[in-house]
Amino acid sequence: MATRLLFPTRLYETRIGDPSLISGLEDAIWMLEDGDEAGRAWCEREGYDGYTSYASLDDLPERATAFAELKALLDDEAVAFAADLGWDMSGRQLNLDSLWVNVLGEGGTHSGHIHPNSVISGTAYISIPNGAGALRLEDPRLPMMQAAPPANACAGEDQKRFVYVPPSPGLILMWESWLRHEVMPNRSEDPRLSVSFNYALESA
Repeated sequence: MATRLLFPTRLYETRIGDPSLISGLEDAIWMLEDGDEAGRAWCEREGYDGYTSYASLDDLPERATAFAELKALLDDEAVAFAADLGWDMSGRQLNLDSLWVNVLGEGGTHSGHIHPNSVISGTAYISIPNGAGALRLEDPRLPMMQAAPPANACAGEDQKRFVYVPPSPGLILMWESWLRHEVMPNRSEDPRLSVSFNYALESA
């Protein structure tokens, strides 16, 4: 008797190896937060607990060297992730079509969502205080489980309905963009700083 694991959901993990890049990204994030009046206005209007450049800036690699260095790193890792996913990339290439910063204050959170029109999404964690909210990933089969009982306390990570990934400075996570995810509340008085991104497919 045997069971086979089918249709896995992959979470790609790597790290920013250069501490000076992490420091440079933190400085660049605060530079944006200080100067992006349109972004701050959007956050206030939308009730965002902190600051994000998502709705206001689309040229971060041109604004600071640290973002350009991060893009180069992410480009290489996205290619590696695509290979790990077994994708046929003949005639196709990945394009980093959005890159934005997140500053979550005390109590700040981001409700469950997916990233339509992208194929790979992810986050690079920059400054993470004790008590910063984890990333919660949802089993994509959840809406179809119907009468299935919940997973028991001894279930493995690959059997759980939700997986919580604690952030740490320099950690980079990537996942397929259809995977529903959310950021749990920041329980620290200090801000939680990260840089999120989306990759789309385009013709090579």
